[in-house]
Amino acid sequence: MSKTKIIVLDDDPTGSQTVHSCLLLTRWDVETLKQGLTDSAPLFFVLTNTRGMSATDAADLTREVCVNLREALKQLSAEGNTINPLLVSRSDSTLRGHYPVETDIIAEELGPFDAHFMVPAFFEGGRITKDSIHYLVVDSEPVPVHETEFARDSVFGYSHSYLPDYVEEKTSGRIKATEVERFVLRDVRGNSLPRLQALKNNQCCVVDGETQDDLNHFCSQLMQAAADGKRFLFRSAASLLTALAQLPPQPVAAEKMREYVRDGKAGAVIVGSHVSKTTQQLNHLLRQDSIQGIEIDDEKIAEQRDKLLKDISVVVQECHAKNITPVIYTSRTELQFDDQQTRLAFGEQVSAFLMDVVRNLPATIGFLISKGGITSNDVLSDGLALKTSRVVGQILAGCSVVRCPHDHPRFPDMPVVIFPGNVGDESSITTAVKRLAA
Repeated sequence: MSKTKIIVLDDDPTGSQTVHSCLLLTRWDVETLKQGLTDSAPLFFVLTNTRGMSATDAADLTREVCVNLREALKQLSAEGNTINPLLVSRSDSTLRGHYPVETDIIAEELGPFDAHFMVPAFFEGGRITKDSIHYLVVDSEPVPVHETEFARDSVFGYSHSYLPDYVEEKTSGRIKATEVERFVLRDVRGNSLPRLQALKNNQCCVVDGETQDDLNHFCSQLMQAAADGKRFLFRSAASLLTALAQLPPQPVAAEKMREYVRDGKAGAVIVGSHVSKTTQQLNHLLRQDSIQGIEIDDEKIAEQRDKLLKDISVVVQECHAKNITPVIYTSRTELQFDDQQTRLAFGEQVSAFLMDVVRNLPATIGFLISKGGITSNDVLSDGLALKTSRVVGQILAGCSVVRCPHDHPRFPDMPVVIFPGNVGDESSITTAVKRLAA
């Protein structure tokens, strides 16, 4: 009998924000993928970071992961370990990302599929879908996402919150809005099994969800259809993963995460995200005691890189000696660029500098908080050079804690908080720091 494994290709490292005890892979060679496939957890994540790439690079990398994954599954099957893969393309709950590029590549390499489902609900972050319209809840009021700042993203902008129209827009009319299969709340909460069993030819479907119970019920029917032989692909935010994985409570409660801090030492905070919520949270944190803000002037990195790095490292070392938590953050003014390629290149330059800052942190810091999805991916894969790490749980709703391996050469067993840019209220980073700091 084959064993079902949920395989998540995550376009930034925040998709694990509703689950625990699973592996995050920052490498996708065949042997590393086999490690994920044979791990005891029901799911694992491959951190592709494609949201920070061009569409072409995202397609190439997704194809590489899929080809290696197909080979890993083949090798395990030859060894008598047959695995039934359930593929999830995890992306942003505010509809930013390379759709349909990534799902198209997955379908080409690992299909055929009977349907692909768009499920962007993320309840911990106030993202819900009703009547196929996706909303962001702001001050208890649902706002259609096309009316928010996220729809104006210079790379992934869009014009529609009604998901069938969004699909038509993003596929340039290849999939018409009228062709999209809609599972609205009455369907999600009722008996959808006959419809699920009738899907074929990679039918595009969009799914409502107002509560976690909605998706839990719908996924029980999805899994039944899959057990009957249907093959499904998902484009989702994090809440779908909670429903698919059905994990018990996390081992250590959020309020007790300080158990993971190394030797009770002060930590450090790295802030790369530029969304307005991050800036509000940063300003709140900088007003607290035992916090030292260190701003990076992004525009000086190109010409003064070595001096900036040395100056920042000196201040960080001084903070650590005084048991103060340094908060290293990029300039809050988001610069304007002539084109997407220039913007991405500048972002890569800033991120590379931040990773040098991470590598030069004191070896005895107690914890690290990384704010922003792309920043967090780079921290794990580059700054800390982790091949794998394990999610231990959430310190706040939507904010995962992972631990460096015991044999890490510089930061063994260090807890790292993956804090998405768009999650939490004004005091959320402050709360996370207080739960970890002495």
